[in-house]
Amino acid sequence: MTLIELVVVIVLSAIVVSFMSMLIVTPIDAFNAQKQRAQLADAADSALRLMARDLRSALPNSVRTAASGTIVAIDAGFSTTVPFSQITLPYTSSSNYLAIFNIGIPGANAYALANVITPAGTTITIAAGATPNAQLVTLSPAFQFSFGSPEKRVYLVSGPVSYLCDTSVSTLTRYSGYTISATQPSSAAALSAAGATSGLVATNVAGCQFTYASGTSKRVGMASLLLQMVNNGQEVQLLQQTHLVNAP
Repeated sequence: MTLIELVVVIVLSAIVVSFMSMLIVTPIDAFNAQKQRAQLADAADSALRLMARDLRSALPNSVRTAASGTIVAIDAGFSTTVPFSQITLPYTSSSNYLAIFNIGIPGANAYALANVITPAGTTITIAAGATPNAQLVTLSPAFQFSFGSPEKRVYLVSGPVSYLCDTSVSTLTRYSGYTISATQPSSAAALSAAGATSGLVATNVAGCQFTYASGTSKRVGMASLLLQMVNNGQEVQLLQQTHLVNAP
């Protein structure tokens, strides 16, 4: 074999290897890109489902959004004819709230901690009533609800929950366990100062848009949740809309 023949063989082998690498690398890159998009879509879907679950369990007419980011005689007790759900009797708490006829307007806004919701620190006790399905609710200190619910509804709520979308660090974070405030905390510092506990929901967040159309205080509202996720040049965008029952 001459030197020229050896050089020709090397060149032809390099060409063959190059084509073979193209045939192998391209499908691998496509598979990795598809895998990354699937992971992003799964993360966005999980985050949206968590947010929708919190929205559906929220006190009627308590949903609010912030542009930077991103609920007579004094009554010492009463009885219900339908039991509270998701609690075990006997139940006692001084960190939760009772709300009746919150319609989200001045004078009937739960975020004011007056008229339609018990003040912070009120001890709420729920025990079995004298008849089946009836439950006896007592409040200490006693509290005067300003309005009765036309639908005969009373809500036991644990406090506010916020989702903070911070595109500067590409995260979506859930905050809970903080004090109710008339103004909505819209930064990590403000939420932490209010005593919130944070939990990371999603990373690789490139953008988000949360909007809420309340309709009327007694009609179904609509929350629209948009998440944009980006990782290694791959991008997905998911939109979820959640109906909220606002019967007070």
